[in-house]
Amino acid sequence: MTDANQTPEVEIDDAVPDATKGNWVDRFAPLCMRPFLKLSRVDRPIGTWLLLLPCWWSLALAMLHTGRAGLFDLWIVIGCAIGAFLMRGAGCTWNDITDRNIDGLVERTANRPIPSGQAGVRKALAWMVLQTLLALLILLTFNLNAILLGMLAMLPVTIYPFAKRFTWWPQVFLGLAFNWGSLLAWTAHTGSLGWPAVALYLAGISWTLFYDTIYAHQDVEDDALIGVKSTARLFGDATPLWLTYFMVATVILLGLAVILAGINANALALIIAIAGPLAMGWHLVWQQRGFDAHDGSKLLQLFRSNRDAGLIPMPFFAVALLV
Repeated sequence: MTDANQTPEVEIDDAVPDATKGNWVDRFAPLCMRPFLKLSRVDRPIGTWLLLLPCWWSLALAMLHTGRAGLFDLWIVIGCAIGAFLMRGAGCTWNDITDRNIDGLVERTANRPIPSGQAGVRKALAWMVLQTLLALLILLTFNLNAILLGMLAMLPVTIYPFAKRFTWWPQVFLGLAFNWGSLLAWTAHTGSLGWPAVALYLAGISWTLFYDTIYAHQDVEDDALIGVKSTARLFGDATPLWLTYFMVATVILLGLAVILAGINANALALIIAIAGPLAMGWHLVWQQRGFDAHDGSKLLQLFRSNRDAGLIPMPFFAVALLV
């Protein structure tokens, strides 16, 4: 039973199960803006981090590769952060538009703005376009090859929401979209795409398979009822084994990216940089050991902890740049 003085918006907002407790959207955002901020998952910032971190990995390795860093690289850091925030918001809005008839059937997503009636499809589309155009302004400050890569990123972003309808591996399509920044940031610094960025991209896709399989286990029962596919449903009880495969692949591919990027760096810098993927691997081991398919709160905790996992290599990369 809710308080009679409680507004419908607050009741709906509080019912979103995977929102960060006490987030600023629920506490401070004007009621008229809350549905749109929730479409962009501003109340759930983990997705922005997961989109951003491959960009920062890539820029750090690009600087290690070229042996140079300048003021424009600081702008790449900032621009990637703003762009990740905007494109994550646009992508989530697009996802909610395409899934509007599915989300209402899943307990965890039933109170999202569109299925709950807080936001209409036309307004959601306008919100998506606005975020995309703002992100484009950021992209246009980079070099031509980076701009072209950024525009090409719209392809996997557009396809991803439909993937769960035709493949058991929609997490692959999420990985293709979420890790595109590793290609873009490398190109923004170096001017062209390189093999280290490709290895990094593959590492990010493997990492996405790891964390999003954990995340998808929250919805396996509802997904089975409505026929939505996922790696969580595909793997079932074998999920811990598959998590091990993805974890090992992530560490190996990230290590390969470091080696390819630092092939001309001094030995100490290369050793320090390689320690980054290994340290991240220990965090992934902790997640794999704590996995419990029947504990929804634990699954969400492990998923969110990937912000910390992705940040772990950054100090190693930063020190490697200084030695």
